[in-house]
Amino acid sequence: FSDILRQCCFGARGETQQYSLVTAEVGQRVYPLVVLKCLQARYSAKVFYTHAGCTLVALNPFQPIPDLYSLDVMKEYHCAPQPQEFKPHIFIVAEEAYRNVRGQLVPVNQSLVVSGESGAGKTWTSRCLMKYYATVAASSSVVKNQDTVERIERRVLDSNPIMEAFGNACTLRNNNSSRFGKYIQLQLDRCQLLVGASVQTYLLEKTRVACQPANERNFHIFYQMTKGATDEQRKEWKMSHGQRFAWLPNSEKTVEGWSLFLIFMHRITFILHIALQILAGILQLGNVNFSSSSDESQTCDLEELSKDFLQRAAELLCVPAEELQTCLRVRMLKAGKQSVLKPCSQAECSVRKDCLAKVIYAQLFEWLVTFINNSICAEESTWCNFIGVLDVYGFECFHINNLEQLCINYANEKLQQHFVAHYLRAQQEEYVSEGLQWSFVKYQDNQSCLDLIEGSPVSVFSLLNEESRLNRASDAKTLRIRMEKELCNNGNISWDKFSKEPHFTVAHYAGKVNYRIQGIVEKNKDPVPPELINLLQKSDNPLLHQIFTDKEADNTTCKGLSKVTVVSKFKNSLESLMKILHTTTPHYTRCIKPNPDCKPMTFEKEEVIMQLEACGIVETIHISAAGFPIRMSPVIALISFLDVEDDGNENLRHMVEKLLHVVLRHEATDPLHNLDSEKHNSWVHCGRTKVFLTQSMVSHLSVRSWLVRKEVHRWNRAASVIQGTWRKWRALAEAELDDAKDLQEDMPALNPIIRERGSVQLSNIQEPVTVRGWPMGLALASAPSITVSLTATGFQKMMSVMASLNLPSRKGEYKVETNQYTRGLASIRAQPKGSVKLHCQRSPLLYADRQPGKKCDVTGFNEILLEKTL
Repeated sequence: FSDILRQCCFGARGETQQYSLVTAEVGQRVYPLVVLKCLQARYSAKVFYTHAGCTLVALNPFQPIPDLYSLDVMKEYHCAPQPQEFKPHIFIVAEEAYRNVRGQLVPVNQSLVVSGESGAGKTWTSRCLMKYYATVAASSSVVKNQDTVERIERRVLDSNPIMEAFGNACTLRNNNSSRFGKYIQLQLDRCQLLVGASVQTYLLEKTRVACQPANERNFHIFYQMTKGATDEQRKEWKMSHGQRFAWLPNSEKTVEGWSLFLIFMHRITFILHIALQILAGILQLGNVNFSSSSDESQTCDLEELSKDFLQRAAELLCVPAEELQTCLRVRMLKAGKQSVLKPCSQAECSVRKDCLAKVIYAQLFEWLVTFINNSICAEESTWCNFIGVLDVYGFECFHINNLEQLCINYANEKLQQHFVAHYLRAQQEEYVSEGLQWSFVKYQDNQSCLDLIEGSPVSVFSLLNEESRLNRASDAKTLRIRMEKELCNNGNISWDKFSKEPHFTVAHYAGKVNYRIQGIVEKNKDPVPPELINLLQKSDNPLLHQIFTDKEADNTTCKGLSKVTVVSKFKNSLESLMKILHTTTPHYTRCIKPNPDCKPMTFEKEEVIMQLEACGIVETIHISAAGFPIRMSPVIALISFLDVEDDGNENLRHMVEKLLHVVLRHEATDPLHNLDSEKHNSWVHCGRTKVFLTQSMVSHLSVRSWLVRKEVHRWNRAASVIQGTWRKWRALAEAELDDAKDLQEDMPALNPIIRERGSVQLSNIQEPVTVRGWPMGLALASAPSITVSLTATGFQKMMSVMASLNLPSRKGEYKVETNQYTRGLASIRAQPKGSVKLHCQRSPLLYADRQPGKKCDVTGFNEILLEKTL
């Protein structure tokens, strides 16, 4: 099985064939451990890409591999007639999508879905894809648009470090983790030149601005500002050297990218300087703290050290410090047409401060995306097709999971459903094109899980939205009881009644995840006090004023928009994305993180196997195993099973059919097997261009080939023993019969008449005498010496040798018998010039079989003697 697995996984002839993953199957069980071992072996050999059906599996090496992504490698894959024949690479996926657009009469938009957990390499893979397309477009022969292509290429690539600075952060799992999802459309004109791009983002983790998990960090941009700012910039941002910020934990770590960020920022516009000033105001705001007042009717006191920070934050945000302080400490309640001011508690003041920082950063991020789109997006009339790159967060399961993880895993459920539908459709289309009738009936359908999360009329999302729209405080226990009552009929949800903290458990396709109920409704509401919005609308900062003025205008034109919850907004944006994906041809890349510590060339099996399940590779294996997972051309099939060379013969396909039918017919006649013809047809199918094999058939052939190899190995060992023994006997025989030289030199020439009649020249008789076959024993018995050398020719020589060996008679042939004194013959040896030596004494050759059975051919040592003698 190992040889077949190697051939199927790595190609029958080295590394030139397209790789595919194979699993071992016993009955109905499929073992992904074979896939794991395959990936581990390739990773150890520094092969980081592997094809798994229609999916490319990418293992993160956690070290620079410059030669793997060089410009020469890009050109090699782009110019190759058949890139699929090359080693698996992300450039094969990119080139396939590019050719799908370029090579069709009606080009179809393409989508490249890059998924995986944090630290698996999604961001790097997306960079490589964008760089590839920019290079491919720039290498076009259309010279008149070369300047435009280079300008668009520079803008598209320049937007990357800015997006990563504002949207990425250092987490426990990854030093450059994307804390948002993005779909980048690379816009192509009719000549397949890159003329523009647009970015669509999803679910920015804005809570990180004001609350960083333990041992994690805030967004990169804050650290880049504090570490890389010049003295002039620090003065502008009111940021002294050595100042510490409460919202920048682990700031002692090194930070990179600031100089690169500034270069790209200058290339785009100077307005980003204003954005950096706003970010500096957020950092100063994070150092503001309140102390509780002894009188609940009075506002909370501002700590002495916080007064300076509040003043700096107000100046950087260009709002009055007094109004900022009031908005943070006092909330406005509406009773009919009247407004009532109520002092906030210390906890409420902190919540309002965090809320202000989060809303500013979130709106600033949205503005940044819009700004980048305006600078890189082409006019609609100039482009006709696009290639989309989706960099989406992978399935997440932490010790504590909140609303963010629920939305992320919900998105992965939708993408998994899309992937399974696409994979099934691709499989079915290939079977139909090859003339094979097959339908998949057993595979994991996650529709029930999606119904649980987003279904109608009752689902997790609907209950959260209903609870969020009620003007009351949320109670975790009450919500859990209601969810248990309303969703008890769905088998994908469960509860631990003995848990002290209310939560619910969802059985996702990748595993079960516990979600904490406490605080989930408040996160879904995502309330922003109106007095904070009014304050920001009055800001003298032009960018801040513009952002929140436009937001208020959007709220007034869209009825009820302010009541839109987080899950509703995310669901709508995800549905929009899915509509785009359904209208494109998808290409899937699954990024795998080999170890949790991001160590170079370290492969941990438990870590990888969980990701294979989470990213859908295991489900792909199950679907593939339900049909014909092994597919080869007839040439490759013969090379694999018969080890023949490819001569381009058109009859190879018929040879494969004959081979497989012989195997199945042999099994059908075996009394130990009860296989009918229908089962045979379900095991193997020879299509128009490929041979389709089930895993059962491959295992069957593998076992047979293993038995044959075992038998051949036994033969080889036996032949080695025979050859060794024969060499030993030959050496001994040559030593015993060492008087042949005298015969070669002194042997008199025979008379032609005597030669024609047949004669024997004995070594002790000077004259040749005629000796017929029957008195051979007399000649040997009367020989004066132990060794008798004779010269015989023609038929007489043949008769003498055969008489000495006591060969039986055969029908239609001569009969030779010796009637006496033949037991003393120990060996016979052919010599030059027609002489024959007969040895009569005891020697190591005594045990040669001189009387073979009458019903069998001459074999073994006698066969060697006859070949050498006659």
